[in-house]
Amino acid sequence: MKTIKKNYSISAKPEKVFKLLTDPREIEKWTGSPAKMDVNNGGFFSLWEGSIHGINRKIAKNQILQDWKENNWENFSKVTMNIQHKGDKTEIELIHEDIPDDSADSINSGWDEYYFGPLKELAETSD
Repeated sequence: MKTIKKNYSISAKPEKVFKLLTDPREIEKWTGSPAKMDVNNGGFFSLWEGSIHGINRKIAKNQILQDWKENNWENFSKVTMNIQHKGDKTEIELIHEDIPDDSADSINSGWDEYYFGPLKELAETSD
């Protein structure tokens, strides 16, 4: 099992970034795909037509904890997003643990290409 740690800096207020991470209508804007997101602790989420899904263990303004899984994985991995306001930016520390070894490279690039890349672009260009 592998662990990925990444940091993202987004030129937008934390409230906006949080909404892009948790509101299904906003998620659909940056993923281009239907999304489900129950932000209650223990709530279900599904992205990219269910190819990624899991359980929201904790949703708070400064931290998101998820049990996170791809369809072909046997077990859930753990995703932690620590969200901090720094000046006119939002800093996100991502920690993704318990990733199957054979998926680590695609997950690593996927966070940049499909998740935080498009989210950052939308956050920094929309009102």
